[in-house]
Amino acid sequence: MASIEEEMEQEKIKVSQTLAKIKNRLLVFSGKGGVGKSTVAANLGLAFARKGMKVGLLDVDIHGPNLAKMLGVENKSLDASPRGIKPVAINNNLTLVSMAFLLQDPNTPVIWRGPMKIKVIQQFLGDVEWGELDWMIIDSPPGTGDEPLSVAQLIPATGAIIVTTPQELSLMDSRKAVAFARRLNLKIFGIIENMSGMVCPQCGKKIDLFKEGGGEKIAYELKIPFLGKIPIDPQIVTLGDKGKSFIDSLPDSNASHAFMKIVENIIK
Repeated sequence: MASIEEEMEQEKIKVSQTLAKIKNRLLVFSGKGGVGKSTVAANLGLAFARKGMKVGLLDVDIHGPNLAKMLGVENKSLDASPRGIKPVAINNNLTLVSMAFLLQDPNTPVIWRGPMKIKVIQQFLGDVEWGELDWMIIDSPPGTGDEPLSVAQLIPATGAIIVTTPQELSLMDSRKAVAFARRLNLKIFGIIENMSGMVCPQCGKKIDLFKEGGGEKIAYELKIPFLGKIPIDPQIVTLGDKGKSFIDSLPDSNASHAFMKIVENIIK
């Protein structure tokens, strides 16, 4: 029977073998909740996939896993193969692993302390047959707690994207998120300003519901790249609730163009 130390070493080896097949790792997180971080993570994954890249979405929001619902696969489950657990396929280029697939009832709360969460994140990395990926996009819960810390420690060379909204309260927490990323030596790909104005569907006039330009201002202030603004589009919410891809459903919308442009900036 293997000792605890031997099991930990075996887990580290499996994680290393998985990461060796993943070219780029990207942590999407925010300093506070309610900024649309999961929406951004899901649509970035879809946007990379539209460019023909192989993408894995890893949802490490243990207590509030939303990506399965947003991508229309909440009724799927993780299957086992001789080589490990198989992620759920969203399309030919995009797969997903989420705590949502392990819950018998979506309304059941996950009441775990830090060590349990770290363990399951490690298993999502070491026991899942991700295959060869161009990008792994990791959706983390808001704040600077166990999940983003675990990702930074378990996945070396991870890049970080901070999602914010234009208002000052969100910007204050974004500064903390940037400081967190720098302290953990994460390469900061940049800041995305979500919910950045909207166009009135009736008159066509632009409305700044939550102000505009705050994310760009803080990026300049902190000397990090500004990746782009995503305008408010009610269809993002409507299609997400229905489990349909916004980018695929409305590819010519301003928000879809914004996501594709942000992906181009990330690749650069």
